[in-house]
Order: sequence, then C-alpha cells, then structure tokens
Amino acid sequence: MSKMNYGGQAVIDGVMMRGLTRATVAVRLPDGSIASYHEALNPTRRRTIEAIPFLRGVLLLWDSLNLGIRALNVAAAAGLPAEERPSQGESAGGVVVSLLFAFGLFFALPLLLANGLSYLGIGNFMVVVIENIFQLVIFIGYLLLIGRIPDIQRVYGYHGAEHKAINAYEAGLPLDVAHVRTQTLIHPRCGTSFLLVVLILSIPIFAIFADQSLIIKIISRIVLVPVIAGIAFELLRLTAANYHRTWVRWLIAPSLALQRLTTREPDDGMIEVAIAALLPVLAADNALPAQYDTALAGGIDAPTNGFVIA
Repeated sequence: MSKMNYGGQAVIDGVMMRGLTRATVAVRLPDGSIASYHEALNPTRRRTIEAIPFLRGVLLLWDSLNLGIRALNVAAAAGLPAEERPSQGESAGGVVVSLLFAFGLFFALPLLLANGLSYLGIGNFMVVVIENIFQLVIFIGYLLLIGRIPDIQRVYGYHGAEHKAINAYEAGLPLDVAHVRTQTLIHPRCGTSFLLVVLILSIPIFAIFADQSLIIKIISRIVLVPVIAGIAFELLRLTAANYHRTWVRWLIAPSLALQRLTTREPDDGMIEVAIAALLPVLAADNALPAQYDTALAGGIDAPTNGFVIA
C-alpha cells in the first residue's frame, strides 16, 4: 500500500476515520457499548485524484464532505429505532440549509458589512481587507460561541480524541488509551487550520475584484471559494509534510493555535471510541501495526457496501 495520510472527524458521540479502502464510524451508544459502521472506499479513485495537483484539493474536499455528512447521519441515527431515523430527504435538506447558512455567515455577511463602509470613503482595497477581518472575527466568534454548548463540547472532545489517535499512530506508539492519551490535541492536517488558510488566501484573491459591483463580488465569492480551497489544500499538504522543520512550525503556529477552539481534552471513553474507529481502517489497508491481531480490530468483517446500522 502507498503511504496514506489517515484522518477523520468527530461526529455525535463518536469518531469517523477514513483510510484508502475503508471508512469507519465508531459511536458510543446509550448503553455504553461501542458500535462500528463501515463503508468501502475506492482506492483507485483516490490515487487518481491525488495525482492531480490543485484540482485534487477540490475533489478530495468534495469527497470528504459527502463522506462526513454520511458519517454524521449514521452517528445521529445510532441507537434510534428505525422509524425515528431521518430520511435521506431530510438529511439532504439539512445539508443544503447548513451550507447556505455557512456561506451567508462567513462570506456574504462580511462582504455586505464591509461594502457598506465604501460609502464612508474607504478605499476599495481596504474594504476587502476589512471584509476579511470581519470574516475572521465572525469565524472565531462563532467557534467560541458554539463551544459553550455542552453537546458541542462533547463533539470537541471527540475531535481531540481523533487527533490524539492519529498522532499516536503516526508516532509509532501502541494504539491503547494510555499511549494515545499522552499525545497532543494539535494536528497539522486539521480542517480548522484549513479554514483559516482559506480566509487568509481570500484577501489577495478577492482584492482583484475590489473595484467591481456588489453583484460581481458575490458571484466571485461563490465561484472562487473552491479555487481558494484547492490552493489552501496544497499549502496544508506541503506544511504537514515539512512539519518537522522549525520554521514551518513557526509559520503555521496561528492556524495550529486555532485548533484549541475546536478540540477539548477527551476522556478515556472518547479515546476508546477513536481507537475503535482507527483500527478497522488500518486493518483494511494492511497497515495495522505488527503487535495487533486483525481480529482485535473490531468489526473488520462487517458489511462494506454501505453504512449499516444494526
């Protein structure tokens, strides 16, 4: 198997991990047990995408978004009777509303607020700079605000557990609670850092349209956000590969610091869930450390033609 950058995301009361050939969602059920759900992935598709610089960022982000949404739906439905689980239509509708809300809050609102300053005689370039300041303030404020919600704090705990499990694996440590617990909450490939890079990159790119009408500016945001995301992906990939260099760690320190807002120190139960999500993914890729028996990877023989809720 080629070298794979393993990763995932926190979900409701659980963690999703993805590898080259499988994604696994591990969820803590109300009775305290851990349930695992699996989905087979297409390794050829991923290898093909990763061979296309810049475009791969957009395509992989799209794949990750789709997989992440399915993982969230699985976690939300875990432990619920079949009749109470959300339908595909309800889930799709929720995703559309969430995406529209995110675009409106983080792109449209800062643009409208900053554009209003142009009537005060502020130059067009400074309007773009102020727009991005508004974006950053709203983004950080949003993270701080929702971070006060108890349920979100638990999600942030699982986010921390996900990071610690990946860090332990990449450090070659045994994947048990004692060793995973010692790892840092920070990881250079985190999506929180990615979002900050997108906001920073948008300053010079959106400045190109500083003299355009409000309508053109809005259209440019819609069209160029995927382009900026592709560039940000390449930068994140590059800095993660060179994270061992001191100057790189200094360069990305602000984006890493931002992860403190979306992670919390996990308890041992959360770490157990993160490990339960990672082991089957490693086993499916024949990347399980030698000290582990594949049979101990939990649910490795589960169906892989879609997420399955028992």
